[in-house]
Amino acid sequence: MLKKKHQRRQSDNYRQILDPLKPDDLPIDRDVQMNIKHLQEEMGNSSDLVIRQIKIGQIGGALAYIDGLVDGKGISDYILESFTETKQISEESDLFQFVMDKIVAVGSIRTIRNWNALFDALLSGCTVIFLNGYSKALSGETRGGDRRPIQEPSQQLSIRGPKDAFNETLRTNTALIRRRIKSPNLWVETMKIGTITQTDVAILYVKGIANEEIIQEVRDRLHRINIDSIIDSGYVEQSIEDQTFTSFPTTYHTERPDVVASQLVEGRIAIVVDGSPFVLTVPAVFVQFFQAPDDYYSRFDLSTGIRVLRIIAFFIALIGPSLYIAATTFHQEMIPTTLAIAIAAQRENVPFPAFVEALVMEVTFEILREAGLRLPRAVGQAVSIVGALVIGQAAVQANIVSPMMVIVVSITAIANFSTPVFAMAISVRLLRFVLMALAAFTGFYGIMIGLMIMAIHLCSLRSFGVPYMAPLAPFNTENQQDVFIRFPIWAFKNRPQFISKGNTVRTGSNQKPAPPSQNVKESQNSEGKKS
Repeated sequence: MLKKKHQRRQSDNYRQILDPLKPDDLPIDRDVQMNIKHLQEEMGNSSDLVIRQIKIGQIGGALAYIDGLVDGKGISDYILESFTETKQISEESDLFQFVMDKIVAVGSIRTIRNWNALFDALLSGCTVIFLNGYSKALSGETRGGDRRPIQEPSQQLSIRGPKDAFNETLRTNTALIRRRIKSPNLWVETMKIGTITQTDVAILYVKGIANEEIIQEVRDRLHRINIDSIIDSGYVEQSIEDQTFTSFPTTYHTERPDVVASQLVEGRIAIVVDGSPFVLTVPAVFVQFFQAPDDYYSRFDLSTGIRVLRIIAFFIALIGPSLYIAATTFHQEMIPTTLAIAIAAQRENVPFPAFVEALVMEVTFEILREAGLRLPRAVGQAVSIVGALVIGQAAVQANIVSPMMVIVVSITAIANFSTPVFAMAISVRLLRFVLMALAAFTGFYGIMIGLMIMAIHLCSLRSFGVPYMAPLAPFNTENQQDVFIRFPIWAFKNRPQFISKGNTVRTGSNQKPAPPSQNVKESQNSEGKKS
């Protein structure tokens, strides 16, 4: 009994730590000056809090907004100017309703009756209007301030396709998606997460296509998040993923609106976080991380060839150094004789085994890659290129590594960059070291054991209840149009059945392109002769 009381007390203390110091949920005072005083006290007389005294008729009032979160020109043109031009009002009219209907000329306006709602509107970029004698206030939509404009994607580049990317504003991101899906069935649900930051998080899905069970699961997981701050979509991603202890990503994130739109049409759910230029989509499957936007903007035969090449590069990046270590350490008989003699001649003066060689080169390359990312852009690329060339050449001349090992590590690094999604590329970089260790101890047998464990682990993963390896495991014949071989767009008859449970039909009948029929040709020829 005492133990339960202690645990309950600890839980209450933890809840108090997470809950911020919010103003009491009390009604707004009828006295404007009391409201101004209370507002200044709660915000610590912050310098960005702007309060402007106003007067309409014989009634006094005040405007309050946060500088930098609002559109200053909009406040001047549509609120302040209206107040200054209004000389008198009818004595019979309700002043509060008159201000709402006749004076405040902004797109969205609502009534606020308590302090929690007032602070929520104020800190979201709205302008709050107090009127003397009324225990309520008005909130006008005046969001603005400096924002990063829409630019080209910086990571997921494409040769052909749209060139716009998400930015840090939630409404801009949802608008970019709505421009591509002009359907009233695209529903948007917004909630606030983060007891201190109160970050706006939106859920987007196409009603009638997305699975209702998955939608409800997304809602439940988001509502369970109890944290003080949400700064980026990565916070949400780590709080809702199915499996924490795995190197494989179970949620998909992208900065491209066209990718999100295409996945919404397939039946997935998008999660947009205010302040983050990356949008999450769930559920995610393994094959999805090898699909690039260019695959759908080019012919299916070209896209299929490039996708197969991408998958081959994935396996090269995963097991390339491991195969070299296993072959040179345990299975020399599997190497052609001429190549084996060349490798032995190169390693004659190298004092370290192949595993140590590979480990040194891989760690060195990872350090150079990380340094290139953190350094200023003008310097980072030069440091990465020059560092790799100088260190590789110096290591070979100092007989620390062999030239063949430098080639293997270089090919592995280049192949790793061919993975379209950065999250999957990081997983490969981590697993490569594990397979290298297994190859150093047991050769090809260790590599096969490692790959088998990885395959079992992949088949055990779920993403919001959907098997991570679908449609490969469990195998589904009808959903193989977009796995290794991309079928033509007109051949995408149905949406993925393991995601969408509603309207699964994507393409109508008789959509295959064909030349004009013989009758059409004859009619065209006859018309040409008559003319």
